Amino acid sequence: MTETRQTPAEILKKIRALEIKTKGLVQSAFAGDYHSVFKGRGMNFEDVREYQPGDEIRAIDWNVTARLGTAFVKKFTEERELTVVLVVDVSASGNFGSVAQSKRELAAEVACLLAFSAIRNNDKVGLILFSDQVELFIPPKKGRSHTLRLIREILFFEPQGRGTLPSLALDYLNHIVTRRSVVFFISDFQAEDFSRALTITSRRHDLIAIRIDDQREETLPNIGIITLEDAETGEQIEINTGDRQTRTRFSALAEERRANVTQVLRRNNIDAISLRTGADYLPALRTFFKQRERRMARR
Repeated sequence: MTETRQTPAEILKKIRALEIKTKGLVQSAFAGDYHSVFKGRGMNFEDVREYQPGDEIRAIDWNVTARLGTAFVKKFTEERELTVVLVVDVSASGNFGSVAQSKRELAAEVACLLAFSAIRNNDKVGLILFSDQVELFIPPKKGRSHTLRLIREILFFEPQGRGTLPSLALDYLNHIVTRRSVVFFISDFQAEDFSRALTITSRRHDLIAIRIDDQREETLPNIGIITLEDAETGEQIEINTGDRQTRTRFSALAEERRANVTQVLRRNNIDAISLRTGADYLPALRTFFKQRERRMARR
């Protein structure tokens, strides 16, 4: 992300270009994946009826059956709409990008795709932006203009904080969104341990973690002595990338951080998607949804 303030015309142009791109993806490839995975998860009890051959045994209402002496099954109707909440990290580390795209720009594009998929399926979408504080909350609503506002905020919102406190954002989510929702948590996960908040949120909501990475945060090029700066704290360190041990140690630490995050997500049965700046994100998203659909079918 650039620090140069953009004009309203430039902002509108960028939002419009992103809308055209992501809506095209939704219409051509993605909406069916979204619908098959999330629609039908929320079911409302409607009534009971007499058991018929072929009905699932697990659908039998044993209380009614015992009272009337005849087998009855529960009837459910699919919830007409879901609530989707995008929880997006806008801390300073998201401004980094070693390619033409920053992590925050990738997060905005993915969020846009998910938002338009939800709107196409008649779902409500809300937004929480966070850094080391909750920066912005937009309650879930429907409609194109609402979705475009979400995208504008993700792309151009100027946060007050620079650090990252995911636990604060997740606690806020759990207090303010009381209905069980589909929550996409989009972050680079560069933060202190927040596994407890993840555990609580995954019990209350259908939580999907989307991790945004950049290759240069995992491997160093051999370009001699450079100065690295922590975008969130401003701390600087000078290192010699010409030293093989230094490059190896850097990669090992990055892999250790990634493994720790993966372990926490797996321990809490939280679905996760890993994306990288400069790479096509659609195959990773579609693979995730296909795998999740197959897993749900086996239940």
